[in-house]
Amino acid sequence: MANSVAEASAALRSHAAIQDRAGQYLTFSIGPEVYGIEILKVQEIIGMMPVTKVPRSPDFVRGVINLRGKVIPVIELRKKFEMEQREDTSMTCIIVVQVATGTQSITMGIIVDEVAEVVAIAKEQIEPAPQFGAGVRTEFILGIGKIASKVVILLDVDKVLSWSELATIDEAAKEQ
Repeated sequence: MANSVAEASAALRSHAAIQDRAGQYLTFSIGPEVYGIEILKVQEIIGMMPVTKVPRSPDFVRGVINLRGKVIPVIELRKKFEMEQREDTSMTCIIVVQVATGTQSITMGIIVDEVAEVVAIAKEQIEPAPQFGAGVRTEFILGIGKIASKVVILLDVDKVLSWSELATIDEAAKEQ
């Protein structure tokens, strides 16, 4: 009985959280998958540019860029999501985002295959992130958006990287 009460409580919290997820999302693709991040987290979208490697950084960190005088760490979502690597194309770009790390915010870039569009997603179009069991981490998924016949994985950009990963990336960027 206690388990079912806890499950029901978790389901209600999840449903309430989905109500807060409605809004504008920038959609992009990595391979055949379509993802979305809250538009308020996006600072700008830039084309690929030379990225300076940072020694001893995690493998999903491509390096840092100099964006109008500010050094910004850049991560590859393909590597972070353990997807097959591929060469950059003319459509590959960097989405510059603001990531909250508790009391501060870090500006960083995420490399994606292609940016699609900004879409409005209503609360009725969002379902909770699926549960795959203990071995699969999904805490960085806000929910699953259903737009026409497409499925959009809505990412919580603040949780795509762990706090310790963000601290490592931020320190590496400051050393450049």
